[in-house]
Amino acid sequence: MIMISTKGRYALRVMVDLAQHQGEGYLPLKEIAKRQEISEKYLESILKGLVQSRILIGVRGKGGGYRLTRKPEAYTVAEILLQTEGELAPVSCLESGSAPCPRREECSTFPLWERLSALIRQFFEGVTLADLMEQKAE
Repeated sequence: MIMISTKGRYALRVMVDLAQHQGEGYLPLKEIAKRQEISEKYLESILKGLVQSRILIGVRGKGGGYRLTRKPEAYTVAEILLQTEGELAPVSCLESGSAPCPRREECSTFPLWERLSALIRQFFEGVTLADLMEQKAE
């Protein structure tokens, strides 16, 4: 079973928050943490990874904070989750960098896991940050 961690779920919440407030310039960590009810320390570690991968821009000091690097419709859920989770594979034998399974050729379930993995990825690639913003507004 694929399990998205709190890190991935919080990253999505924060990205929606930043998208909803994108006209306000750089948003301070403290404000985001308060609105999302996430500890500042944990949020900082999540945002650091998003900045390093250029999903966000972070500026230190007075007037600093975080903002999106693109429009909300240009971000996919897959991109955000892959950055925070590293993998979206439903089974370990499909994780990148895993040792090849010696039973792969005779495994009758391997094609099932491959199809599920493709469906998961396709689903998350088909949902944008803008879509998440609209869902919340409904």
